[in-house]
Amino acid sequence: MSLSNISDDMYGHSPFSVNNDHSSGEMTGADVQIITSGGLRIPAHSCILALASPVLENIIDRPRKHRSSEKTIPILGVPCDAVAVFLRFLYSSKCTEEDMDKYGVHLLALSHVYLVPQLKQRCTKGLAGRLMFENVVDVLQLARLCNAPDLYLKCMKMVSSNFKAIEQTEGWKFLQNHDPWLELEILQFIDEAETRKKRTRRHREAQSLYLQLSEAMECLEHICTEGCMSVGPYDVEPSKNRGPCSKFSTCQGLQLLIRHFATCKRRVNGGCLRCKRMWQLLRLHSSICDQPDACKVPLCRQFKLKMQQEKKRDDARWRLLVRKVVSAKAISSLSLPKRKREEPREAINHSGVRMFEL
Repeated sequence: MSLSNISDDMYGHSPFSVNNDHSSGEMTGADVQIITSGGLRIPAHSCILALASPVLENIIDRPRKHRSSEKTIPILGVPCDAVAVFLRFLYSSKCTEEDMDKYGVHLLALSHVYLVPQLKQRCTKGLAGRLMFENVVDVLQLARLCNAPDLYLKCMKMVSSNFKAIEQTEGWKFLQNHDPWLELEILQFIDEAETRKKRTRRHREAQSLYLQLSEAMECLEHICTEGCMSVGPYDVEPSKNRGPCSKFSTCQGLQLLIRHFATCKRRVNGGCLRCKRMWQLLRLHSSICDQPDACKVPLCRQFKLKMQQEKKRDDARWRLLVRKVVSAKAISSLSLPKRKREEPREAINHSGVRMFEL
């Protein structure tokens, strides 16, 4: 990028009305020289630089030893063209995609050093969309140094999700040899991410169990009150033509458990695991039920009285289970309208019985 092109770009996008001399390649009214690493001197206007960057403003306002000496601002450590793109942004607040491809990391560093938040935000988004296995470690180091938390977090997530591939790159090998603290920070982030995944998985499994128990409580009350398929209350005769209910899998499993419970000969001595499961379901229902006197579920009132007598010895884990199931039931009832919208359409068979496609 020649000096003439730099001047043209800066003046072409400048918000100020200034005349430029294309033949000489210098900008009229420029009162400061930007010195780059390659020795290139780029003329600029101190008023524009001071408005765009408080750091440059402090440098410009700094008293000079000789008043007659020329104002110069060295911007070193980055390519000359990157400095030119940086200055053009200060004049025009614009940065092309091509510039971001070539000088994104340099512009992020310059925007951090000279406190240009608009350019820093632009670079953060631009570099986040250009992350690859080969450059993610380098960008991560830069994001850490430049205090770019959004870019840092995205780099960390990419490293965590693709660690086996990234640890084979040159960037990771360089990091291991020269920045062990950042390596430790990355490994801790990966470990914490795995811990969060396991915790989330356990929480989802627990919530699924509580929802299943809540659904089982609804089915138990439904069976003991209305009857379903082959099992029902003693004063209601189950209809053999009745189709499966909307919670067929849970309801059918509970009916099989009830039929086993009614005929098992080992439950008296407490030697049947299936019967113990049924006792627990009946006890859980009694803990949740708020109308034991009118409830038709067997032993509901008896369990309620027994729990009131043994309230002091009640198991804390059991109380926690009851609260979780009640909470799951409340959450399920709140989401019921949405679930109804998602249910498949009903089909009517020839006998007028509604069938549900599960």
